Amino acid sequence: MGALPSEEKERAPAPDPAKWNLLKQDIQRWRKHYAGSYRMATTAREKKAVIDQARELLEHSLPEMMRCWLGTPWDFNGTATTPGEGKIACGYFVTTVLEAAGFRIERSQLAQQASQQILRTFLPMEDLRIRVGIPYKTFRFETTRGRPGIYLMGLDTHVGFLVVKDQEFRFIHSSGSQPWCVVDEPSELALVLERSNYRVLGNISANDEVIRRWLMEEKFPTQR
Repeated sequence: MGALPSEEKERAPAPDPAKWNLLKQDIQRWRKHYAGSYRMATTAREKKAVIDQARELLEHSLPEMMRCWLGTPWDFNGTATTPGEGKIACGYFVTTVLEAAGFRIERSQLAQQASQQILRTFLPMEDLRIRVGIPYKTFRFETTRGRPGIYLMGLDTHVGFLVVKDQEFRFIHSSGSQPWCVVDEPSELALVLERSNYRVLGNISANDEVIRRWLMEEKFPTQR
């Protein structure tokens, strides 16, 4: 017997603003802790050790922050700042999560850029991987065998996060198609990603300079 609609609704992820606020406070507390350790480090090896610790923090905390938004409705003009309180567009979902995690960005200006420009705000061109007209099966293989981490994922008219771990990835994004909300999809069910002819991605958590600038609260000027 199939599940009743009410049962399906009960199982659907719901926005979690309370957890969101706790995670924001927690990541800021740890960021300041690691920033202090980085300033006190006197050798390249010591600085690298702090960067690696901060990377682990981001790779753990960012997906948890993203998932607080699950079920928040999508809207092309959505600019919500709190999960479940209003609607949110795909670009604003990305920039809101990053800003809340402590990245000094121009949230609104960055959210309105083309996906490749959003990625270029954080990473040099040589750190981006652009795939045009590549079969999704090939893209999945390349990505799951690549370096784990938090990726920004740009499509023709869309942007979101890829969380790559244990030779698998999940696409977390504010979807402008069914079910029209923030979703967390395994690679085999990420239909928006599969159907796109253009894909550009970059691993922000793998880049030491991104981590350092985040720790030091340095601004990431929007690439236009």
